[in-house]
Amino acid sequence: MNTPARRLRVLVVDDSAVVRKAISDSLGRDPEIEVVGTACDPYVAREKIVRLEPDVLTLDLEMPRMDGLTFLRILMKHNPMPVVVVSSLTQAGSREAMEAMEAGAMDVLAKPDGTMSIGALGERLAFHVKAAAAASRWRRGPSAGGAAAAGPAAPTPVPMPPPAGPVDGRRLIVIGCSTGGLEALRTILGQLPVGLPPIAVVQHISGYFSRIVAERLDAISPLDVREAEDGADLLPGTCLIAPGDHHLAVERHGRGYSARLLRTPPLHHCRPAVDVLFRSAADAAGPHAVAALLTGMGSDGAIGMAAIRKAGGTTIAEHESTCVVYGMPRAAIEMDVVDRVVPLPEIAAAIMRAALAQPTGS
Repeated sequence: MNTPARRLRVLVVDDSAVVRKAISDSLGRDPEIEVVGTACDPYVAREKIVRLEPDVLTLDLEMPRMDGLTFLRILMKHNPMPVVVVSSLTQAGSREAMEAMEAGAMDVLAKPDGTMSIGALGERLAFHVKAAAAASRWRRGPSAGGAAAAGPAAPTPVPMPPPAGPVDGRRLIVIGCSTGGLEALRTILGQLPVGLPPIAVVQHISGYFSRIVAERLDAISPLDVREAEDGADLLPGTCLIAPGDHHLAVERHGRGYSARLLRTPPLHHCRPAVDVLFRSAADAAGPHAVAALLTGMGSDGAIGMAAIRKAGGTTIAEHESTCVVYGMPRAAIEMDVVDRVVPLPEIAAAIMRAALAQPTGS
């Protein structure tokens, strides 16, 4: 007789009883998830973590007695475990959310505004909880008593020298990622030098949060990193980040490219979706497109990579050994649409080599 698969054990931490129930009901509808308890503040949560041994925590940031960010930092120091932040995100709150990601949270989701209930998070919240549980940094060893702590902070990336000669103006670089993507982008964009073709990035991200992400990445990168705006030109040395809750596509504009923001339905439960960007890059840039697919759960990006490969572009996927979640790259690799599979520290160099190479048949 087959033993039923063990369900993910989740503890919901929020000061609002209404929100705790809504999140619990939403997650409870997923057959792979069991909500084992709720807590109204970090002090209650601390006791229940010890007693209930959850696999994943959902955490609000604004709570009485101790704020969620302070609790998260204490938790990651003494009892590290996967955490998904679910909080009301304004522009000010998004800075706290970014600090939560830097403190160890796997993902940040915005609570719906007054026009929508928490229940509207639905499958999206369950998806992020599963992704957090699947993250490689939390996998338990055979003799481990608990989740593994994240390693020491990665060193600040060092930019590579800029290209020695002119760069083909038809080139376009597109990057897609999800869970674990912030650190991956920090590594890659911190290494890429000025003088490269334009870059467009999609990371699965909440609204309000993308602008803060772009600001943080801009601070560590030689590139001009900013949130994409509809109609903005993609210029050499510039990296545009898809805004939360908008698909990002690129289109040919004269001799260059411009950004299009779309509110079409989510794809793979995601908006922005990597496939939207990659498929548009295949149409707009064809053999001049260079695509990199990084860490993330699910299969978003694989179909778009197939389109770029078919159009003659170059496709790069992150190696399993460095992925926080080996889902999206694996899906593309299993479709046999990846030219090169390289670990994260080598992806920037692979992108640069591809961007400076002569396209096949050009």
